[in-house]
Amino acid sequence: MSSFDLNVFDATHEQRFSGVNSFVANDVSGCFGIQAHHARFMTTLVFGLARFSLDSGEWHYLALPGAVAYFNNNTLTISTRHFLIDTDIERISDVLQQQLVAEETELRATRDSLQRMEQAMLQRMWNLKRKVGGW
Repeated sequence: MSSFDLNVFDATHEQRFSGVNSFVANDVSGCFGIQAHHARFMTTLVFGLARFSLDSGEWHYLALPGAVAYFNNNTLTISTRHFLIDTDIERISDVLQQQLVAEETELRATRDSLQRMEQAMLQRMWNLKRKVGGW
């Protein structure tokens, strides 16, 4: 069976795989797959799990918070902020769920902080208006 190379990059590390037979992921249009000698292709992957099989028949699961996927010259390159790769779908699904909860918590904290900053700024503007007697 024909195969291709897979390169996965994030801000701190990279992993390279040779002998990839199939890659399956999701973008905004839905689920898609890539096999060797696919035409040039680029898309943005959504938050979640992708998977790929090697010549050995073993499936690997790739958890990512979104990414850019680019296939050219029989090489698939995935660029993302962060990724995890594992052969155990249960284990990587648990880690992905934990990361999703952590990101949602961090996002909520950021929104709360921005709202408090906005309220403080409006309060200061109101106090300045009162001191100066208008705009």
